[in-house]
Amino acid sequence: MAEDGRKRRLAFATLLYAVTVGVYFAVVPRSRILEHTPFNHFALLADGWLHHRLTLDGMPPAYAQNNDFASFGGKWFIVFPPFPAVLLVPFVWWAKNVEKVRDGQLFIWLSGIGPAVFFLALEKLRLTGRSGRTFRDDVVLTLLLAFGTVYFFTSVQGTVWFAAHVVGVGIGALYLLCALDAEHPALSGLLLGLGFLTRTPLLFAFPLFLLEAVRVTSTDRARLIRLLVRFSLPLAACFAIAMVHNEARFGKPLDFGYEYLTVAWQARMKRWGLFNYHFLARNLGVVLTGLPFWDGKARVPLTINLHGLALWLTTPLFLYLVWPKKVGDVARALYVTAAAVAIPGLFYQNTGWMQFGYRFSNDYAVFLVALLAVTGHEFKKLFYAGFVWSVAVNAFGAKTFDNGDLRKFYYEDASQRTFYQPD
Repeated sequence: MAEDGRKRRLAFATLLYAVTVGVYFAVVPRSRILEHTPFNHFALLADGWLHHRLTLDGMPPAYAQNNDFASFGGKWFIVFPPFPAVLLVPFVWWAKNVEKVRDGQLFIWLSGIGPAVFFLALEKLRLTGRSGRTFRDDVVLTLLLAFGTVYFFTSVQGTVWFAAHVVGVGIGALYLLCALDAEHPALSGLLLGLGFLTRTPLLFAFPLFLLEAVRVTSTDRARLIRLLVRFSLPLAACFAIAMVHNEARFGKPLDFGYEYLTVAWQARMKRWGLFNYHFLARNLGVVLTGLPFWDGKARVPLTINLHGLALWLTTPLFLYLVWPKKVGDVARALYVTAAAVAIPGLFYQNTGWMQFGYRFSNDYAVFLVALLAVTGHEFKKLFYAGFVWSVAVNAFGAKTFDNGDLRKFYYEDASQRTFYQPD
């Protein structure tokens, strides 16, 4: 961990950032670089703040197709967790016109941060003797996160839902780096709070810091309490900001506004709520059994249901985690953390539709890929075959999803009731 070694790792992380962003820009349609996206909700939210309001200025813009806006008290709101909008504030302020802000381009620039920081976290595990991997292995795993998971197709979209994942993966990687060895308690708590204000499930990543803090303090109870207090204070502050924001908009601190969305499945949410056992079967169906539709007689014989492909199909290397070769302290912490983040989404009212692969896995992908570093499997021919498959499949998704004529490869049922190929 010498200073010269740290500089080399930072330089290589910068190189990985440049490679990642360069590939993403090479894949993305030109319009997402040169124009604002049709679903620039975060830019609209930032614009509202700059004009001292928590609402839209009248009706949602026509180009947004009234997609995922909330109506309450005769006014229109954006209910997505707001931290990504904070990042857009200086750009909206500078442009003076929200439609001049190329929000999609900005989030592509941000998309390289997650993989670059993740590389530094893997190097931390290697240099502290907790992963047993080589420098080359860490590079391969970083490239897997960037190009061999659904983060690839996510990063080139730029629209509100996917932009939140881009910011969330960056925060998740930073949290992993800071929480290992409970090295930076206050920063870990702040990052988890910002994660909650970006992608709500990231709040449940707290077990990683908690278990690491317990491990490093051993029997020193007083030190453990100090670490937990320093961790909790910034997290509590972020939670308080969210509560104040909710109170100012909807009159209730715990009301995030999702029930006011003017969407086709509003009746479903009113009956079952946002989270319910009722949704578990369909979500498990997507995660575990989502396959392409095949019809050799059709003009396009292979199509992908917009509920998305199974997680093991887009990244088969995750199957290694079902049979780990070894499970030490850090692996246990990562398993518990990944599960804690993943489980709430399985009870959520939405599968992630529309998507190429199960996009909610972005919330815990950094923990899953980190597990590949610490669970003892050797990186041999079978691993690299899985790596090539993962990159090829996700490159196809990145290039084709929501991209002009290439939409022909996707099966869309606006009712969202088609989970498997119709007979």
